[in-house]
Amino acid sequence: MPDNSDLPIQPPAAVLLERQFALADEAATSAFGVRFAEAIESTRNAAQRVHDSNAAIPGFQGLQVQLTGDLGAGKTTLVRATLRGLGHTGRVRSPTYTLVEPYAVQTPDGELELYHFDLYRFTDPAEWADAGFREYFDSGAVCLVEWPQRAGSLLGVPDLVFSLDVDGDGRLLIARAYSESGKACLERC
Repeated sequence: MPDNSDLPIQPPAAVLLERQFALADEAATSAFGVRFAEAIESTRNAAQRVHDSNAAIPGFQGLQVQLTGDLGAGKTTLVRATLRGLGHTGRVRSPTYTLVEPYAVQTPDGELELYHFDLYRFTDPAEWADAGFREYFDSGAVCLVEWPQRAGSLLGVPDLVFSLDVDGDGRLLIARAYSESGKACLERC
């Protein structure tokens, strides 16, 4: 399998906001995931309020969040914490072999669909297209994608990119927003 895991994510868009978070340990990563979950809900709620006051403006359109980093960097830990922060109480499995795990959580603003992708096993970006995943990204759901570089440019411009790097015993999270909804989430983290 060609190892293209070190290919950088370079969306064809300007970074609207960049923030860095020092995550000292797994507990800090989990705490960030909970804050991110709260940011998703707050952003979703704000979009709905704007839509309710002006039907010409769409409500929450979902989010595409790409998570990059080496094996063991904390990508799945962050996704698990985010799902827990949104109220998911069941098991959160790594989709390494299933490629995608769907979740639906009940929130005060209604049901929210999330899809957790792990593209590590892909050897060619065409596999992403062949898998028929586009419909998930066009459904208004939150799509959390580990190893997005394995899909090449087929994912399009994400709302957020979370890059996790080992930093001593902890992690350094560099978060970049590429859309207004991504920026709104990141501002709330």
